[in-house]
Formats: sequence, structure tokens, C-alpha cells
Amino acid sequence: MAITLTQIRAFLAVRSTGSVHAAAVQLLISQPSVSAAVAALSGEIGTALFERHGRGVRLTPAGEAFAPYASEVLGLLEQGRNAAQEAAHPERSKIRLVAVNTAGEYLVPPLIQAYRQRHPEVSILLEVGNRATVVERLESRRADIGIGGRPPGRTLIGYPFVGNDLLVVARQTPADLAHTPWLMREEGSGTRLATERLLADLGISEGGDSTPEMLTLGSNGAVKQGLAIGLGVTLISRFAVARELREGALTEISVPGTPLSRPWHVLFPQAGLIRPAARTFGEFLQSEACRRIIENLL
Repeated sequence: MAITLTQIRAFLAVRSTGSVHAAAVQLLISQPSVSAAVAALSGEIGTALFERHGRGVRLTPAGEAFAPYASEVLGLLEQGRNAAQEAAHPERSKIRLVAVNTAGEYLVPPLIQAYRQRHPEVSILLEVGNRATVVERLESRRADIGIGGRPPGRTLIGYPFVGNDLLVVARQTPADLAHTPWLMREEGSGTRLATERLLADLGISEGGDSTPEMLTLGSNGAVKQGLAIGLGVTLISRFAVARELREGALTEISVPGTPLSRPWHVLFPQAGLIRPAARTFGEFLQSEACRRIIENLL
């Protein structure tokens, strides 16, 4: 018996939902069908992929090891499907783009608009998430191209295409940064990691001589709302607060070591083919026209 796509889809659905029932709802099939598919997959591999955990299930170590390969298989098949459709119908090209939150919210939309004006036949599907999400989507081939920080390890390749300065910002300059709440992004965010490193360098992080209050807010929008009411200070991309800085609603605070330069990169999976539509969009991101659009955002 060979591993089937039905088995892989059932496995990934149970993994993402944490239960056979939820996976069945997601896949629009019966629970016995999901259970049978997962059992058959475990039998084909020769070891259990899930174990009981509370009222649901969780991956065994073997399941954890198998999961990225299963995701990549489905991602590659989807890319192959898109490549075939693109070859047969160039006028229906589709690009799956994933971007880190700040770039996805403040930089990418006007670039998509400009590109679509030149290539109205191309459909661009944008997903926005933190750094961990961008890496996972590209590694699993569920995205064709990404925009984020420097490519990690050997799984992704990329090149820088726009500078991204991180500034310390607040409604007004506080008397003492060590006793002012810091507004933090969620775990997995590149900006959060940069903030933690900055605070450590300043000696005002957890474990230092002073420990300011750390407030975790899950999006740039929430952070900016907190800044607007004077809730604290934050480290944030200039792109995210360019308008507020111009209008005087927020103030850039002079802090040693800032601005931090964290260029955004165009990212691709390390191995495998890059479809023509994705390659052309990547070339646009390096163009003079793209550079002029970005300059106008600041």
C-alpha cells in the first residue's frame, strides 16, 4: 500500500485542529474516514503518529518529524498545479505571497496595486503573519515568494530589497525608559526579538538592574493604539509610524543603538523551481519603479 494524498490531508488536518472530530469538520468528511486515513498512514510509516492528549490528540515525536515533509508534499503539488495552469493559461497567473506583519500592512499593498496596474492578469494572494509564519509557509511550499527579514539557515534564499529602520517611539519622551512600560509584539515576531536584544544591550531587560513592565500586544495596530493613549514606548518600523511622526502625533526617542537597520528581503525556498509569475514579481520588487513607490511611503 502507498501513502495517499487523502492520508496526508487527514494527518495535517488532525495536526492543525488537535482532534479527529475537528479534522472531519474541516475536511467535510466523516470521523471514521479521518481515523481510517490516519491509521493507514501510521501503518504505512510503521509507527504511531498521534497520541492521546486530554480530550484530543497530539503528535508523537515520529509525527513531529513527519509533519514538515507532509506539508511540503502538499505545497509542492499545489505549486505544480499552479505551474501547469499558468503554462496553459498565462492570463490567469496566480502568486501566493506571504509577508511579515509590518511589511504586509504598510509596504506590500501599494506594491501589489502598482504591479497589478502593469500586469492586470496576475492574481496575488497575500498572507500576513509573523516571521515564524513566513518561514513555515515558504518551507512548506504554501507560498511562492515571501517578504521578511534575512533568510534563516539553509532552507530559504533571498536578497535585500528595502531598508527597514526600527525606531523607539512614544507619544512623548519619557523621563526614564527603565521605568516606562514597553509595548511588545507577540512571540515569533522579529520585532519582539529585536526589542529584547535592545533592552538587554541597554541593561533594562529582565534580569538587569531595572525591569520595566512588558505589555504584549498582538499587532502593529494594537501597539499604535497603545502609543496613541500614552500607554508606553515601543520599538517599531519607521514604515508603521511614518504618518504619525510627520504629523507630530508620535515622537521618535533618541536611544543608543537606534535606529536599528533590519532590511526586508525577498525570500524564496532554497530548493525547487520558481514559477515565472513569482520570478517576474520578484524582479519588479528590485525595479526603480518599486523603489520610487517605497520612497513615497516615507
